[in-house]
Formats: sequence, structure tokens, C-alpha cells
Amino acid sequence: MSISRRTVLAGGVVAAAVATTVANGAAPKNAARFSLGYAPHEGSFKSRGNRLEQIAYAADQGFTAWEDNEAAGRSVADQTAMARALQQRNMTMGVFVASMPKWADFRPLLGGNDDADREGFLADIRSSVEVAKRLNSKHMTIVTGFMDRKLPVDIQTARVIDVLRRAAEIYEPHGLVMVMEPLNTLVNHPGVFMSTVPQGYAVARAVNSPAIKVLADLYHEQIQAGNLINTLGACWDEIAYIQFGDNPGRKEPGSGEINYRNVVRWLRAKRFAGVIGMEHGNSIDGRPGEERLVAAYREIDAA
Repeated sequence: MSISRRTVLAGGVVAAAVATTVANGAAPKNAARFSLGYAPHEGSFKSRGNRLEQIAYAADQGFTAWEDNEAAGRSVADQTAMARALQQRNMTMGVFVASMPKWADFRPLLGGNDDADREGFLADIRSSVEVAKRLNSKHMTIVTGFMDRKLPVDIQTARVIDVLRRAAEIYEPHGLVMVMEPLNTLVNHPGVFMSTVPQGYAVARAVNSPAIKVLADLYHEQIQAGNLINTLGACWDEIAYIQFGDNPGRKEPGSGEINYRNVVRWLRAKRFAGVIGMEHGNSIDGRPGEERLVAAYREIDAA
């Protein structure tokens, strides 16, 4: 099919207009939707206004999901408003944190001798159910606490499995899923109990419940073990949620060493339809960094 010179010139004018708009800091609205469920979070677009304004901006850039680690601690009014904003823009709510360690105290020790740590964890799980319903969220993050250096690892593992079975009984009737997040011990979180995706896979298999799965945060896994695509493939049946973040620095894809274009190709081949949390910062401050964030995800999404 032949294309007239007028058509070519018109296309060039449109492209130039879009480029000028982006350069001036006003990214075009209603961009094409991303092919995968990348989920920004509060702060990803903080120059655009409050939480609800950031959600609207993310939707205009083509993002189809959102995550908010701190959602459980927000007021009922804030939770309801966020859920309404996501529903209006046809966006999926990703994770919020249902149970997180007290970093300063190196607790809980879910595999330790103190039942109070396990009961506290279960109380967190119970209280998260209503939050999940309010937010229309299916997946909640848990971190399985710290190692007890005075006890054999095998004993701790058995106790963690036992308490997670009890937690699963809380979630199962509601169709909810807690995703265990392995954290790296080499840079950010020394002493945590769960430090690799394969370890999470082993625990999830032992619990044997649809309510207990693994969150594969590729920033943490790259630091701790690497071999990302092979690890995802081997553990795939127990992975329910994924988070991106480049290393070093935990910023947007393209700022570090991880080949996220290849990871995206692999996820697309697996027909992954879940949420991919953008749990990282921006490598550039301010509005230019936000525009770079969107551009980085466009680049990997085009893989």
C-alpha cells in the first residue's frame, strides 16, 4: 500500500507534538495500556498530587494496577476512596502488607519458642481480611520474620509451616492469598528467615494451600541468588505475585544490571496475567524521574 507524502508529514507532526508535550513535563493522557499488569505505588508519581491524583495519572499513562504496602494502616475512608478510584479506572489492586517484622526488634521469630510471636502474626492475618475486602485486593504480603540463631533451622521451618497452615485456614474461606516475600540478607535484611524464592517454594509446597504462595521480588532474588528466569521457571507453580526493581539501587528497570526485557518476554510467554509490583524508587528526582519511569516500562514492555 502506498503512503502519501501528506500522510507521512502529518504523522511526523503528531510525533513531534507528543515528544514536545513529554519534554515539557505533561505526559500525554490515555496512553495505550501496558501488556502486563505493572503496578506503581504511592510516591511513584508524587509530583502529580495526592494518592488519588497519582492513581489517575498512572491510569492515563496506561498502567492497569496499583499497589500500596501501607494500605492496612490507612483510615477506612482512605481505603474506600482508593478502592473507588481504582474501580473507576478499571485498575487492579495489588498487594498491601498484612504482616511485617519489627525491624528494630528483630521480631517475630515465627519458628522460635515463643508462641506470642505466632499469635501476633495470626492476629495480623485476621485483621487484614476486612481490609482486603474493602480494597478489593486478593493478595497480601507477609514476611516470615527472623531466624532464631539458637534453634536448628529444621525445627524453625517446621514451626513456620505449622503457623502458616493456621493462617491459611483464616484466608481460605474468603478466597484470599498471602504471598510470602523472601528478602535478601546481603544488602538490606540480614537475619530474616526466608531469603530465596526456592525456600519460599519449599514452604508453600509443605503448607499445601491455595491461600499460601510466594511473592518473587526480583530485586531481592538477584542480590541473594541470581539466575532469575530459571528460578522463576522451577518455582512457577507456587508464585502468585511478582515485583520488579533493578540492582544495585532498587530503581526502575534499566538503571541496573537486570535484563528486564528478557524477563518480560519470559513472563509474556508464560501468559502471566497477574500484578507486577513496581516496588522501587526512581533513579532521577522529581517529574523528570517520573517520566523516565514511564519510559522505562514502555521500553521493557515493548520487548
